[in-house]
Amino acid sequence: MKYIRAIISIAIAQCAGIIGSLFTSANIPTWYATLVRPAWNPPNWVFGPVWTTLYALMGIAAYLVWEQRRTDGRVPFALATYGVQLVLNTAWSIIFFGMHNLGLALAELIVLDIFIVITLVLFWRIRTVAGVLLLPYLAWSLFATYLNYTIWMLN
Repeated sequence: MKYIRAIISIAIAQCAGIIGSLFTSANIPTWYATLVRPAWNPPNWVFGPVWTTLYALMGIAAYLVWEQRRTDGRVPFALATYGVQLVLNTAWSIIFFGMHNLGLALAELIVLDIFIVITLVLFWRIRTVAGVLLLPYLAWSLFATYLNYTIWMLN
């Protein structure tokens, strides 16, 4: 049963990526290809493996926190915050790739970064390793924020 809960937690996180990819994949060879991007923009093939890994780490972190639900009253709030950041994560793809709104996507990404930090801190306090597992996600999201900002300025 423990493994099933872990798989469900990872699957929930991966679903955010799948939903986001519905707005992303068709726009990469068309609209996104027309944007002026900085020389340091990673190649398109990097994003899929990075996000798949990050969603897996998020799912494992959420599972580790979820497993503390019987002994730690902070778990429901931490998981609710996690859920909000997951929705914000998905919304960025819709705004950036679906709506082609670079400025709004940047603003939304800044809010997402704040929620990632809050989630990371809450997870860290409940189960340190869960917070540690979110550090690569925070680093990548901050990088994405700077990339979004740069693309917005160039276009």
